[in-house]
Amino acid sequence: MSGASLATWWWRQMATCALLFRRDDAALGYWRRIQARRPDDPRVLASVAHLAAQRGATGEAIDLLDQAVSRDPSNAASWFNLGFLRQKNGDHDAALAAFARAVSLDPKLDRAWYGQGISLMQTGRLEEAVEPLTRNTKLQPMSPFGWYQLGHVHARLGQRADAEKMVRRLAQFEPQVATQLAREIGMPADSTDAADPAAGPPKIQEP
Repeated sequence: MSGASLATWWWRQMATCALLFRRDDAALGYWRRIQARRPDDPRVLASVAHLAAQRGATGEAIDLLDQAVSRDPSNAASWFNLGFLRQKNGDHDAALAAFARAVSLDPKLDRAWYGQGISLMQTGRLEEAVEPLTRNTKLQPMSPFGWYQLGHVHARLGQRADAEKMVRRLAQFEPQVATQLAREIGMPADSTDAADPAAGPPKIQEP
């Protein structure tokens, strides 16, 4: 192992240790040293972007992820992170493009489907939001977030029966979230007790 490679390996170990002790600034410092040695490595760029985003440097993180995906456009996780940060900045068109790339590379990336749904909701494209949110619920049937947002989409589209179905599904495993959704869409409070007997409990899908 060359001296440069040994130094890079050492900085990686130190960055890992720093993260274990929640010393994010120190970890970012070590990754910046690695970046100086390997400025075109997309994995390094993505790692620095992740830590920079955690420190609130969203603009820098977006720039780094743009570089990362331009060097390795096959990394679904980087496309998702880029979409997430674009969405956080309110740039929903760019976020949707990034999420679309992410799911084209990894159709099981439930977070990217969810992100698509949120950006479509934020831009008023409610009918388009149904499909990605539905895909999210199929990939993560025990997570309440997709069901909750899908309930709101159906309610805003005037699809009352579908919205109430989301409430009943949530009531099977997250009754507090079901009660909150029912209240927000104006559904009678006692109706959350009436679980859909035909639906059955949600099942975790095989990977």
